[in-house]
Amino acid sequence: MTPVSGFHEGELAVQRRAGVRSEAQRLSPMLERPFLGGGAGRFLADRDLAVLSARDGDGTLWVSPLVGAPGFLDAYGTALRVGVLPRPRDPLEVPLAGGAAGLIAIDFATRRRMRVNGTIEASGPYGFALAVDQAYGNCPQYIQQRRVEHGHEDAGGADAVPEAGVVRGPGAREDRLTEEQAALIGRADTFFLGTAHPERGSDASHRGGPAGFVRVDDDGGLWWPDYPGNNMFNSLGNLAVDPTAAMLFVDFATGDTVQLTGTAAVDWTRSGVPGDDGGTGRRVRFMPRATLSGRVDLWAAEVAPYRLNPPLTA
Repeated sequence: MTPVSGFHEGELAVQRRAGVRSEAQRLSPMLERPFLGGGAGRFLADRDLAVLSARDGDGTLWVSPLVGAPGFLDAYGTALRVGVLPRPRDPLEVPLAGGAAGLIAIDFATRRRMRVNGTIEASGPYGFALAVDQAYGNCPQYIQQRRVEHGHEDAGGADAVPEAGVVRGPGAREDRLTEEQAALIGRADTFFLGTAHPERGSDASHRGGPAGFVRVDDDGGLWWPDYPGNNMFNSLGNLAVDPTAAMLFVDFATGDTVQLTGTAAVDWTRSGVPGDDGGTGRRVRFMPRATLSGRVDLWAAEVAPYRLNPPLTA
């Protein structure tokens, strides 16, 4: 994949429709090929949680958690070595060399995050290497603050952490949401979104809001309001070109996860209609084609909601 700087046609189209083209243009230097040294490299090296967006062997897009001791992300220049793999039986258990990948590293405690996009150069039994095309930080908006632990009983006790330390790979695939999955999504305040572009590759991003900001419809589809952000529209721009999408939800009280793959589209409504929590007149609708349930070895006992979360309006 040939690195290309600047916004692609989908991002430009969404920026124009939202009326923020000039604001977004000022941020375009962020999309130039990076050099991962200094503060960026240290931030990645300190992380114990990241999320990967890529396609499986069948070409299906998924979003998967990556959990490891600090140091599992080792970046320098335009290379990122990832020293862990997704869970056993995860759709991305063996990342495909030559495939596009998007990764987001996040620190919920300090409400910092960094996106890294590129191509998987090599994959082995202990991790994979990413040739980086883009890497940039995002603002702390809508990150719910929590201190994530990794199965340590002394951090809350076995009673507070069901099956502490257990990592369960995803089970059988379902073709629609189960009641348990819908309940987890309905109480979530955070999820991760995977999107893709035919030439630019995959991207992983974070979405947050008050618990319940993602709505589950009777037909098993999901939707959430699009909040004001940095006006770059990386995810929505990808969806304007390719509707393929994937989602990952984590219940931080238990470590239970729900992964979904399907299609998504931006629904342009009107500002102020019921459900337009952020006042943008935009929402994203997602229809799953397959879902998976599992568990990761992480949890958080408490959460401090982002102080500017828009209130739910419907």
